[in-house]
Amino acid sequence: MGLLDDKVALVTGGSRGIGRAIAVALADAGAHVMIVYRRAAEEAECVADEIKKKGRSSVAFQGDVAVYIEAKDIVDKVVVQYNRLDILVNNAGITKDGLLMRMTEEDWDGVINTNLKSVFNVTKAAIRPMMTQRSGKIINITSVSGIIGNAGQANYAASKAGMIGFTKSLAKELGSRNIQVNAVAPGFVETDMTAKLTDEQRQKLAEIIPLRRTAKPEEIAGVVRFLASSDADYITGQVICVDGGMVM
Repeated sequence: MGLLDDKVALVTGGSRGIGRAIAVALADAGAHVMIVYRRAAEEAECVADEIKKKGRSSVAFQGDVAVYIEAKDIVDKVVVQYNRLDILVNNAGITKDGLLMRMTEEDWDGVINTNLKSVFNVTKAAIRPMMTQRSGKIINITSVSGIIGNAGQANYAASKAGMIGFTKSLAKELGSRNIQVNAVAPGFVETDMTAKLTDEQRQKLAEIIPLRRTAKPEEIAGVVRFLASSDADYITGQVICVDGGMVM
């Protein structure tokens, strides 16, 4: 028996990196996992196939969750197929780094829309079935940048800080309906973005992390799996930093 047997989960940005690790972890715990991707079709289908091999069902939905009608359409398809939605993981995100004086309006809007507006879009569509069934888990993947800031990431940090405020507000709105809303704030994680770092940059990173290393995507996914389970039924409105001790 798994912690999440036969639960229905939806993971945005589920084709690569942290999103992929989360989708697989939820499936390992027994959930049927639907994923959303915008461009990485081949990678998304590979994740869905991996989940199916575990004996769980999975569908990879293509769409831009920064657009409300597309986000709602995906949620509606999941609910029509399974007649419920138990777990939502808002993980879709991008970076367009640069000092504010050089940052374009397009770079600002692109990050805010993908990282923050998408959370509003998907969550607004998802809470209706959760309220009807009087249960649900919403887990938002924010970042330590949204807590401590980061030079050259005003857009990204603002979007992630916004997710934290959204998480706490929604937890208060939905608590009486037995819906828990939490956020996970990763530090530096081994993904496509960190793979581009030089050895010197990695060394500098290690120096500011008490555990002296970056995280593996699976270490973020393990915390998400816990928050999605009944073991976390009395946890809501929290931001859990998975950062090797960066934020204390």
